[in-house]
Amino acid sequence: MKLHALHLLWLAPLLLSACASGPAFDTSRVDLSVTPRSAVAGLPATTGRSVLWGGVILGTTNLENRTRVAVLAYPLDTDQMPVRDRDPLGRFILERQGFLDPAAYAEGRVLTVVGKLLRTQTGKVGDSGYMYPVIEAGELYLWPRGSEYGSRSNVRFGIGVGVGF
Repeated sequence: MKLHALHLLWLAPLLLSACASGPAFDTSRVDLSVTPRSAVAGLPATTGRSVLWGGVILGTTNLENRTRVAVLAYPLDTDQMPVRDRDPLGRFILERQGFLDPAAYAEGRVLTVVGKLLRTQTGKVGDSGYMYPVIEAGELYLWPRGSEYGSRSNVRFGIGVGVGF
């Protein structure tokens, strides 16, 4: 009997780590219905709303006291990770006080952010004009390199029968 208890103590951290998921954002004040496209279309009514968005970094610019990151938004999965095999939801710019290293926040990296919708900013995509919603980043999560390509574990624990690919 004691041997089984020792096995459970050894397995407990392993089992708990298998349940770990993405970042734990405070979404209690987030308007999950607002996307980058709908934010621009709904201005000024959407200004000041908290949003939870994520996507692929298109570029990072450091200014004197803040950093600006341009992002191509995608729908989020249940772990708040952007799902890149779905249609994009538009583009947005996040701003953050202080310095974010452009080597870490490089083009192609994936992030998720909770922020407050501040305003819009005109820009270009190629030769076309584009209206970007701008958010002040509160909580920010930079996903580990490779995680957007499914390197996260597909191991799941539960009762029942399942098929995985």
